[in-house]
Amino acid sequence: MKALTGLTLLIILPFIGCSIRDNKNPDNETQIQFTHYSESVRDTFHINIQLPREYFNKTDKKYPIAFFIDGNFYFPMMSSIISQYEIAGLLEPMIVVGVGYKSFKTMDSLRVRDCLYPKALPSDEINAVGGGQNFYNYLTKELIPKIDSNYRTQKNNRALLGHSFGGYFVLYSLLNQLQNKNNNFKTFVSASPTLWYNNFYLKQLPEELNKNGGPIGVFVSVGNMEDSTWSVNPVKDLSTEIQRKNIKELEFRSRIYNHLDHMDVAVLSFTMGLQELMNDKRETN
Repeated sequence: MKALTGLTLLIILPFIGCSIRDNKNPDNETQIQFTHYSESVRDTFHINIQLPREYFNKTDKKYPIAFFIDGNFYFPMMSSIISQYEIAGLLEPMIVVGVGYKSFKTMDSLRVRDCLYPKALPSDEINAVGGGQNFYNYLTKELIPKIDSNYRTQKNNRALLGHSFGGYFVLYSLLNQLQNKNNNFKTFVSASPTLWYNNFYLKQLPEELNKNGGPIGVFVSVGNMEDSTWSVNPVKDLSTEIQRKNIKELEFRSRIYNHLDHMDVAVLSFTMGLQELMNDKRETN
């Protein structure tokens, strides 16, 4: 059933992070937490940031930045993985940002508000108001400027990563970026996106990529044990159409993971997407 793309079954997990530290980080800590009110969404988000281990020793260096949707769930896992991969030399040092809510239970409901656009059709069987544009505006016009002003970021080297509804939002953000000809993000990692939403609204994405192109990277994945009609085949079809166009300056990756179901895909996809598309993509100023 399509509605199972939510995270309701995981509601028992605790929320990690609250507003306890000024985000200018006077104590040189690599883990920072703060709350941030959005004028675009008219709500408060809970933000977690992890700086690279070397951040305070290399004071002239700027870093790429990875934004994770559904930060309550994915920031604790991915920040730890990225830190260990950094130690092992498997990933370039990067700043990690988790965009979350006041609790895990709150996230499970408000992600429907924030990740989807346009408003849901009756056939979608969910009550989604289509707030994805407002959430995109929050990220690009409110949160990114705040982080850029406080940390040494590579402004032309940002990644956006999400799973399920968050995966849909990642691809919607890509579509929005192409249509409005901006470059807020350079890398897009979409795990098990809900491509069926709003009568396959994102089916226009391959043509927009073909028209606009640009030096961007896109990683799309799905688990082979997911529903073939609503999950696997749509990812296959989207990937085939994008690859068929042979778009200049587009680094495109598509993965179908055998023996993985919906909730198993995200962490592997995020890790592989960052490895394949973010390593050695540093700006010079």
